[in-house]
Amino acid sequence: MPGTAPSLESKFCRSRQETLRRYLSENDLDGAVFFDRHYIYSLTGYWHEQPLTPTALLLETDGGATIVTHFEDPVAPAADKVVPYVPNHLFTLKPNLCGCVTEVLNPLLAGLKIVGTEQQTPAALIEGPVCRDISEDYQYLRRHKDDDEVAALEYTIRSADRAYTEAKRLIEPGILEVEVMASMLEEATYSAGEVLSGWGQDYACGVPGGFARKRKIEESELYVLDVGVGIRGYRSDLCRTFSVAKNPTDEQYAAWEKVVEVMEMGKGMIRPGQSCKEMFEAVTEALDGWNGFSFFHHAGHGIGLDAHEVPRINSGWDDTFEVGDVVAFEPGLYGGALHGGIRLENNYLVTEDGNRQLSHFPLDLV
Repeated sequence: MPGTAPSLESKFCRSRQETLRRYLSENDLDGAVFFDRHYIYSLTGYWHEQPLTPTALLLETDGGATIVTHFEDPVAPAADKVVPYVPNHLFTLKPNLCGCVTEVLNPLLAGLKIVGTEQQTPAALIEGPVCRDISEDYQYLRRHKDDDEVAALEYTIRSADRAYTEAKRLIEPGILEVEVMASMLEEATYSAGEVLSGWGQDYACGVPGGFARKRKIEESELYVLDVGVGIRGYRSDLCRTFSVAKNPTDEQYAAWEKVVEVMEMGKGMIRPGQSCKEMFEAVTEALDGWNGFSFFHHAGHGIGLDAHEVPRINSGWDDTFEVGDVVAFEPGLYGGALHGGIRLENNYLVTEDGNRQLSHFPLDLV
């Protein structure tokens, strides 16, 4: 049976609003204007399910939370006010939908001097206050996941598990990559019980990653399936690798054993205070060059409302794990004899005494 996504709790939405308000006050901002429906859901509990039309949130530093939407009687437990706009005429969508939103939003901004915005906010259409982008700062502000957000992420993980179960059933020489991807999407959607808010990302076989192609998978290949399931904005990020022939070579199996070994090593490093850059360096030292194979990408990142969030297990940033982070850890090995490579990825919640693993689908090649 299809499931029912857990709702966000009003008390946590209000708490997240207060965190943002403290930031706005400390940075002399009179409010925030967000158009990202994922962020709006996190802050108010209102899920704008129609991706073709925009919605907006005005969060005033010294005031309330106002949502602009075209839906009547929206469920918005942590909003103080809802203002309607009209996106269509006789069900034909108007040409500038963000303009339709700002037409009713701009009068609400009277008296505000500077507002924080994120990357989806159409700053050119905002009249009155100066717009200051706070996208990066906001990622750091919301890195700590509340209990309702962890529950939301665990729900997306369960849908991803259902997708992997279907993939494992289908994979055999000769099946099309796009057929595998489509069947996984169908299973994840049915499991979620609603249209997904996000779906990705790697479904090409015989290579480290890429979009699904109208191509038959081959017996000698390893199939790296890196799957992100988004439900109401919250998005998991997992990876499993399968032997197409269900009979990996000795070299492929040895490489898989090495990646599993590094998975265990890395799991032990996911704890408060650990430098993410140092963890990346340890993973790279263990993998890159092992038996002539390579490791050439990040070792992981935070997950939540964006595909990649804080903290970043990457030499390009100097983040440190904190309690409440939810992270994806994804070591891998790549090279010609592997015919695609091996990447494995699990999701973890950073706790006071280390971490709690959130994903449990088997890591097996077969």
